[in-house]
Amino acid sequence: MSELSSTGAAFAEFWRERHLCTLTTVRPDSTPHVVPVGVTLDIDNGLALVITDGNSAKARQLRAAGRLNAAACQVDGRRWSTVEGVATLNEDPQAIAEAVSRYAQRYRQPRVNPNRVLIEIAVTNVLGNVS
Repeated sequence: MSELSSTGAAFAEFWRERHLCTLTTVRPDSTPHVVPVGVTLDIDNGLALVITDGNSAKARQLRAAGRLNAAACQVDGRRWSTVEGVATLNEDPQAIAEAVSRYAQRYRQPRVNPNRVLIEIAVTNVLGNVS
């Protein structure tokens, strides 16, 4: 059972609403790398999903490291939520297409990008107050 599967309806609804998020990873020199992103959740599989260009700093960082600790956070007034876990890079076209579909449902249809990759965060910890 994933950490996300026990979060409840209010949490799931908050992560379906359209909110910009931040993605935080740690650079090799131990400084934080924080960028704005769109994040979708695959609650059934315990994953936070971020689509991005394969040449972005976050993708290059993950490609070099193989895996990194990561956190995705969103805030809406007093409501907030952070999901933490281990991020990996997925370049499988089918996984990317599924993530693009999820992104389009939450945000909007993203522009076509043949260099798109998927960052998957296997969620191990959930923080926040969504009520």
